[in-house]
Amino acid sequence: MSLPFSFAPEPDDFSREKGRLLFAGPVDFVKGVVAMPGLPPADRPEICFAGRSNVGKSSLINALTGRKNLARASNTPGRTQEINYFALGADTPASRYLVDLPGYGYAEAPVAVVAKWQALLRAYLAGRQTLRRAFVLIDSRHGAKAVDEEIMSLLDRSAVTFQVVMTKADKVSRAEREANVDLTRAVLAKHPAAFPEIVLTSSEKGEGIESLRAIIATLE
Repeated sequence: MSLPFSFAPEPDDFSREKGRLLFAGPVDFVKGVVAMPGLPPADRPEICFAGRSNVGKSSLINALTGRKNLARASNTPGRTQEINYFALGADTPASRYLVDLPGYGYAEAPVAVVAKWQALLRAYLAGRQTLRRAFVLIDSRHGAKAVDEEIMSLLDRSAVTFQVVMTKADKVSRAEREANVDLTRAVLAKHPAAFPEIVLTSSEKGEGIESLRAIIATLE
C-alpha cells in the first residue's frame, strides 16, 4: 500500500516521449504580465510554477526546457515582479503555456510591492480558467514552511489542483531529505487541492525532470 503523497512513479514510454517532444520543440518567452488585463488569450492549457524566493524555480524551468537562461535566476529575493509566460510547442495541438509566478516569502521587498504581487497572484489563480495545475516548489533542504502553506491555502480557495515538486534533492543528505519530505506530507494532508503525488527533482543532476515533463505534457 503506497504512502499518502508518495513520489510520482516513473512515466510510461508513451508519456515520457510525449514530454520529450513537447519540451524539445519551440519554447518562447511570450510576455511579462503585471496586471490581469495583460494576460495572453486563454487559448491553450497552462500550468504554473510557484515557490518561495530562491527555491530553485528558475533553475528547474531551465532544466525542463533545456535552455540555460530562459528563466533568469536572481540572488536578490523578490526581484521577479511579473507573471512570466512561456509558450511550449508553438501553435501545435500539444501547445501549453508555462507560467513562472513571482517568488514569495521575500523579506527585502517593500510592503506595497508585496501587496501588489499578492493581489495579482490571487486574481490570476482565481480567474484563469485554462490553468490545469499549479506546481508548488518546496526546497528539499527545508521542507514546507508557513509561507508555503499560505499559497497552498490560496490554491485551496481557488479550487486549483496543485502538486508539490521538491527541489535541490542533491543538496541534502538522504536522511534529512526524508525527514523534510515527511514534514511536507503532513502539511499536504491539510490541503484538499493537493495532488496526491510528489515529484522529487534535482536541476543539476536531472533527477525527476523526465517525470515532470511527462506530467505536464499529459495534462488535458
